[in-house]
Amino acid sequence: MKINLGLHLGFASTRFNDPKIWTDIVRNELDLNYVQFVSDLLEPSLPKKIINEEILKINYYTKKYNIIIKDTMTLPRYNYIGHYNPQISNYWKNWLKKFIKISSQLGAEGAGSLLGIYSFDDLENNYKKTRKRIIDGWVDISKYAKTCGIKYLIWEPMSVKREMGETIKSTKSLHNELNKKSHIPILLNLDVDHGDIKSKNKDDFNPYKIIRSLGHNSPAIHLKQKTKDIYSHKPFVKKFNKIGIIKPEKIINELTKTGIDEVTLYFEFSFREREPFDSSSIKDIKESVKYWRNYIDN
Repeated sequence: MKINLGLHLGFASTRFNDPKIWTDIVRNELDLNYVQFVSDLLEPSLPKKIINEEILKINYYTKKYNIIIKDTMTLPRYNYIGHYNPQISNYWKNWLKKFIKISSQLGAEGAGSLLGIYSFDDLENNYKKTRKRIIDGWVDISKYAKTCGIKYLIWEPMSVKREMGETIKSTKSLHNELNKKSHIPILLNLDVDHGDIKSKNKDDFNPYKIIRSLGHNSPAIHLKQKTKDIYSHKPFVKKFNKIGIIKPEKIINELTKTGIDEVTLYFEFSFREREPFDSSSIKDIKESVKYWRNYIDN
């Protein structure tokens, strides 16, 4: 099994949005080979001319620094294709297709998003109808992704029922339903800090049990230190590693049991736009990389 260390680029979307800068940081300050590109760095609804110019620039600098965009992920938490209004649902479906096209032009193997989001009304009164709309939408998107040369799509299981995939059981059910109809594999992007904390099954919010149960279908995993806070997204720095439950050796041990051939662990941290968090982002990512390099070389 090959395990890669990489960086989710969400932290860079407002801090370092110029590819000349973020690629230099990834290579020369963090010494990482892999990144998960995010839609905030290149908004799919921009005019084609601007998008093409930015793609050329991104590809130039990733090639210069030997950085691999393995896969991509959207950032905004919208209703997307589950929206009750068909016109809005179709808009977001086409928006995702544009992002998938961008992903292919950046050389990514996979591209993804949240699967979909229910409103409270959807959840209470239109659950089956909305679920079908989301599933059918992703099947249609998979057909388009195949024509773009994308090898697989990914979606991120979340922590509440409204955002889908909150339990191991629901994630398996959605995975099976999607892949019965999809034109290319629709795989997972697990997150070690996700899961339904109100579930009666404690495995549903145990990162190690989640990896053991679902890791064989997850070529990408979001990595952060998990503490008792409901919302962690913390870096692997000394003060959080003392109280955090994410241990590299335990993550690696669970991954070896999944049978997956290759997985990329992406550091995904949330640095608040307040001091000292904002200006310490690079320092904290550096420390996190150094910590994990004790266990993973690639």
